[in-house]
Amino acid sequence: MTQDQSLILLILLMTLTLFLWGRWRHDIVAGGTLLACVLAGLVDANDAFSGFAHPAVITVACVLVLSRALQISGAVDWLTRHLLPQQSGVTLSIAALTGLGACLSGFMNNVGAMALLMPVALQFAKRLELSPGQVLMPLAFGTILGGMTTLIGTPPNLIVSGFRADMADAQAFAMFDFAWVGLPVALVCVAFVALLGWRLVPVRKTAANDSFDTGAYVTEVRVTEKSKAEGMRIRAFEQALDAADAQVLALVRHEVKINAPGYGRKLQAGDILIVEADLESLPDVLGELGLALEEAVDITSVPENTESDQSTRLPESVRQSAGPAAEEDAGTESGAADTSEIRLIELVVREESTLVGRSAKAIRLRTRYGINLLAVSREGSRSHARLRTMTIKAGDLLLMQGPDDALNEFAADYGCIPLAERDLNLPDRQKALLACGIFVLVIGLAVFSVVPTAIAFALGVLLSMLLRTLPLRSVYTAVDWPVIVLLGALIPVAGAMESTGTAELIAAGLLDYLAQGHAVIALGLILVVTMFLSDLMNNAATAAVMCPVAMGAAAVLGLNADAFLMAVAIGASCAFLTPVGHQNNTLILGPGGFRFGDYWRLGLPIELCVCAVSLPLLLIFWPL
Repeated sequence: MTQDQSLILLILLMTLTLFLWGRWRHDIVAGGTLLACVLAGLVDANDAFSGFAHPAVITVACVLVLSRALQISGAVDWLTRHLLPQQSGVTLSIAALTGLGACLSGFMNNVGAMALLMPVALQFAKRLELSPGQVLMPLAFGTILGGMTTLIGTPPNLIVSGFRADMADAQAFAMFDFAWVGLPVALVCVAFVALLGWRLVPVRKTAANDSFDTGAYVTEVRVTEKSKAEGMRIRAFEQALDAADAQVLALVRHEVKINAPGYGRKLQAGDILIVEADLESLPDVLGELGLALEEAVDITSVPENTESDQSTRLPESVRQSAGPAAEEDAGTESGAADTSEIRLIELVVREESTLVGRSAKAIRLRTRYGINLLAVSREGSRSHARLRTMTIKAGDLLLMQGPDDALNEFAADYGCIPLAERDLNLPDRQKALLACGIFVLVIGLAVFSVVPTAIAFALGVLLSMLLRTLPLRSVYTAVDWPVIVLLGALIPVAGAMESTGTAELIAAGLLDYLAQGHAVIALGLILVVTMFLSDLMNNAATAAVMCPVAMGAAAVLGLNADAFLMAVAIGASCAFLTPVGHQNNTLILGPGGFRFGDYWRLGLPIELCVCAVSLPLLLIFWPL
């Protein structure tokens, strides 16, 4: 083993350890790996950032943008309404939903397909009297399976295709080359999930079952004359009610309601505070402050679609109900009128959301957006305790309350997915047709090799911008930049693995000690190792690490590398055992009420099905 091989193996080992540890985001780890290789002399400094110009990276970014155009234009909503059965039984409903998710994810971003169909899945669960998880997990796995059927279905396929293009006398894989193996695997696994698999999903009671029917209460509290609270600021008032874990949702002054009042506002005698609190401990605390408890109502018993004009007097019926969905926004601290509808919405926090690791207080939720965080569900357990300072995690389910436009802005800014029955975007028939037409054109250009795939999709993005099928500001927000950074950073590292002979060294070790020179066993080993790594770390990173190893194994055995690269593509798309293996698995963690160990019950049988179906097909369609 040479010094360069030792160095890159050490860096690779540290990289895998950091990926599995999960303390730092994968793009940070990948960037550190690239810089370590440059400083160690393994990657030329002039070529350090050449990976960002790689066709696979450009194509991934463009696919994300075009997927977003399909999503916000309402094109996929139309398909959902017309293709999914509304009165069928469990098997047909789950088969249709999972199958549609798989079809969509073959041509658009997997997370986008999942986000579009999650509200539909929750409706299906309610109609079929199933737990949300029994529908959400099949849908999540279906969208992952569908990605392995086309070149653009998932980033690992593009990475694999890029490595094949770098081989001597070889071309990149075509659009549907992956379907020879991926399509049968997806069909078999979707059929298994619909017929039997959904029964293996643990039944968990979740916040999505009952829309946060948690026993939390909204209470009306009046500030009386000579009360200790008179002259107290909102911040100090909430601190005084800390024992009851109270949160001020609104302030009624002179019969005008101010939603999410600022912490600096002073209380006056006669003010009515609408407070969410623990009803059992609240009266004792109120007595100490000399406040009057007017009325308490269950937070989930309030209708969600009450509209009112804040320029008029507050209706007595609305004041008595004090429900958060009936609240009116005063718009400004001075009580300016605003006719925005106040409503409740449930949002799922995505893995790459900038909200992860932060709290409502840290992002100044009230000051910036004028909305309230009412509840958080994490892995099926609900929490109303110290919501302002609670650190948000990926997969959390947030119950938010506020005006439509403010909720929409918050969801867009922080990359959260709504679980409301209606989407945040109003469909536009003309834009939907344009978005579909552009996408079909791009696919046609790529399939018939009129222009290279990256150029075809870049052209599609340009047309989308010119024809405004999506807002121009969404062009850059639609791109999953951590994935782009990861790909651009790891491609030169993978090149260093190949140029130093480290990939062949690892492959030789695997073949000598485990496969013992048997070609079929070696192929299966590459598939299983890739699947294992994909369950624990980002699938794009897994493909970037395993492609050089797979090509090295083929070179050592003197076999066709195509089968080994396809094994990597299949394995990298099979992350079914953990909630961290794929973003879609993380998305259902909160809404499904799942725990970390729940995924393997359905995931393990699916991975066994993938191995049983894909290995024979790899040997048939990509002979060694």
